[in-house]
Amino acid sequence: MNLVSQCVSALGCGSHYEFGIEDLCLAKFRLDMHELGERHWCSWEDTVELYGRLTNCTNLVAFKLGCFWPNKLVDDFFIRVHKHYFQDCSLSGRLLKDPPNRILGPFIVVPILVTLLMTGLVVWRSKRSEGIV
Repeated sequence: MNLVSQCVSALGCGSHYEFGIEDLCLAKFRLDMHELGERHWCSWEDTVELYGRLTNCTNLVAFKLGCFWPNKLVDDFFIRVHKHYFQDCSLSGRLLKDPPNRILGPFIVVPILVTLLMTGLVVWRSKRSEGIV
């Protein structure tokens, strides 16, 4: 890491900073996220540490290069990271999915049965009242 810091220090800001965070920070984050598995990408509990390391890495590279942090390059970098890894995640951090059928079923069946029952009751009541004046 010390050799990397010295190399990055000598490069300067701008595109060199972008190269630094892509090669040093994003490469490690990609490996970590691959190890974690795509199923867990939307779990904040599982990704918070990895995301924190990525953030700290971009800050460290900026410090070593004498760049301000955060900056436009970092903002663009994190937008790309979010579009790739967290695009399908909800704001709560949990992946949205349909509830199980045992929960969803009653919400579908009960209104249908009530509609049929009420229709039958109306028809039965209307036939019964025809003979009574």
